[in-house]
Amino acid sequence: MPRPSVIGMIPARYASTRLPGKVLLDIAGKPMIQRVYERCREARLLDEVLVATDDERVADAVGAFGGRVEMTSCDHCSGTDRLAEVARRLELSADDLIVNVQGDEPMLDPRAIDAAVKPFLGDASLQMGTIATRIDGLEEHLDPAAVKVVLDAQGWALYFSRAPIPYFRLQPGEAEPDAPRRHPVSGMAPLKHIGMYVYRRDMLLWYAGLAPGLLEQTEGLEQLRVLEAGRRIRVVIVEYSPIGVDTPEDLQRVRELIAAEGD
Repeated sequence: MPRPSVIGMIPARYASTRLPGKVLLDIAGKPMIQRVYERCREARLLDEVLVATDDERVADAVGAFGGRVEMTSCDHCSGTDRLAEVARRLELSADDLIVNVQGDEPMLDPRAIDAAVKPFLGDASLQMGTIATRIDGLEEHLDPAAVKVVLDAQGWALYFSRAPIPYFRLQPGEAEPDAPRRHPVSGMAPLKHIGMYVYRRDMLLWYAGLAPGLLEQTEGLEQLRVLEAGRRIRVVIVEYSPIGVDTPEDLQRVRELIAAEGD
């Protein structure tokens, strides 16, 4: 089949409850959004990268480092809706690919983007995908902020949850395994979902047009809208474990790590 165009889109808003102006915060001499943009440009399978925003301050910052910006409505409730607006505007075919990259992961591994995209280049039937990584410790498995995903034997998502799925049923007297976090009988390691998505253009537009489902509203996880509507999400397991920036402590940690890299 002809190779589809692959566009990395970074939805970025200025407002943030815990870190106002988060995407513009300085990290070793560059705003966070520039760090994310540059990591995306290192991915081999992305043909184009752009930032989708409704804020002129973000647009000005992206323009200052030579990045591409698409302005959007300020009425969107989610990054998915923001990207859908851009996808409608651009001259894309139904099978072209859009990669939704979070704007608060300045240490994003470009190889994770390539791993997420690669299956779509050889299988025209794939419509939506994401990535996950193995959970090593008990604390993360129990943490509701770490979204878990369980898969079927072919790598399709069965369910995403803030609960510790799969539940580890243990025999009397068996201690909860911590690190590595693996079930003592099955050997299964739980998986943490990473919020990067790949969509065919028409799949993204269909997704954004759906009303939120009951599961999505219950768990607070937008991707459950797709499963509840009877569609499928392919999941690729990667070694990359993201470091998102949600708190001042996260920001300081990332600043120190990037400074140590000399970047």
